[in-house]
Amino acid sequence: MKPKHDAEIPGVNMSELRLKGFRAHVLTNPPDLPVSLGRRDFYKMGLVTGDMMISYGDQVIETDGPVLFFINPKIPHGVLHRSKKRTGYSCLFTQSFFVGRERTALLKNSPLVRIGDPPHIALNHEQADFMAGIFKKIVSVCAGDYAHKAELVRSCIELILRESIRIQPPKDVPDFKNGSSRITHLFFDLLERQFPIERAGETLALRSAHDFAAALSVHVNYLNRAVKEITGKPTSVHIAERIVAEAKALLLYTDCTIAEIADALGFEYTTYFNNYFKRVTGATPTSFRK
Repeated sequence: MKPKHDAEIPGVNMSELRLKGFRAHVLTNPPDLPVSLGRRDFYKMGLVTGDMMISYGDQVIETDGPVLFFINPKIPHGVLHRSKKRTGYSCLFTQSFFVGRERTALLKNSPLVRIGDPPHIALNHEQADFMAGIFKKIVSVCAGDYAHKAELVRSCIELILRESIRIQPPKDVPDFKNGSSRITHLFFDLLERQFPIERAGETLALRSAHDFAAALSVHVNYLNRAVKEITGKPTSVHIAERIVAEAKALLLYTDCTIAEIADALGFEYTTYFNNYFKRVTGATPTSFRK
């Protein structure tokens, strides 16, 4: 699928980022034009002092540093700097760069990936100084010719993520006190793994409570009872909300036709998708896109 926005990031050599898997730079005074809203194929985290507004998915977040911010490639985002002066650092890396069992688990539990947590952390001066030291090290290593720079950068990223979790622990840590909480967690994990839809011909495999129950090897009645017990909402509602959220992103941030989006989301006919979308949102896909 072709992104609607694929603008270069000011101050970033995008070819180098895609080749090496990581890139870091010192933030300069913001350009006149904001970074356009869209999805991108890398993670981004930074430390910034300055008045700015982040468009993140369907949220608008206003910050006044020092702030540590995290950008997930699955979620469309853009940045508007409202003050002419800013200081800070930015580090970008691809998912394939940050590999390994422990690092993958750390990434999944970090603000870069956690669903529902704010993508920014306000820092006090002591915390900001500590983070600035790590980012300075990353920038220095990236600019040097150290043979093992990639591994050193990974270690610095890991330290930033671990410190961010210490400063702002996850809001909802699954405790699995009973079978219902465990199966509900597995359901949401499986639901989220299907997104984003980004490649032509890619289609959702799981669209109903029966699909998810089969994938989890449980009876659909058990899955429905567990999800309703833990969340207060039926399984079908969570599935519908997530499919519609993805539909909104595809309508806003890609040039795909509505028929292509309907097909990618598993609807046999475009009219089925139109009716589904309107039933959940109150608007047709065409009116929403406009």
